[in-house]
Amino acid sequence: MSFVFSHRYVEVFMKHFLMCLLYIAALGVLSFVVGRLIPKHWFHADRFPWVCHPAEQKLWKRLHVRKWQAKIPDMSRIFVKIMPEKKLTKENYENLPRMIEETCVAEWTHILLSIAGLGLLKIWSGVGGVCITIIYIVLGNLPFIVVQRYNRPRLQKLFAMQQRKK
Repeated sequence: MSFVFSHRYVEVFMKHFLMCLLYIAALGVLSFVVGRLIPKHWFHADRFPWVCHPAEQKLWKRLHVRKWQAKIPDMSRIFVKIMPEKKLTKENYENLPRMIEETCVAEWTHILLSIAGLGLLKIWSGVGGVCITIIYIVLGNLPFIVVQRYNRPRLQKLFAMQQRKK
């Protein structure tokens, strides 16, 4: 009797877990397409909500973002032809405005993904759903939002320096 119960429990667990994974995969594909199609001129890095508060940079420094940001996946490494390379060289300084826009788009996308991630609770109500939702938002989106907010002011500063030299 206990074997049947535990087998049924595993079956239900796996069903909910797989449904959540499918939902997350669908969100990823949809967000990528929307992120590529959305007009970039909608995003102004010098306006709310994209402008970064000076106190943020202190927080990012305390969180050691510089040390771990290169360890998280980067879409520019996967889709080389679609997204500008994230490593700055003197040759690709002309990409700075686009890179700044991309930080806004990426932040917006991950904020929307975090909100849509709450849909996981609808798929799997209970402790399992809460756990996967927290993992998805905290590990799957929050680090990317932080990295965008960390890098945008740095890119803007480089762009301003570049403009002064011209």
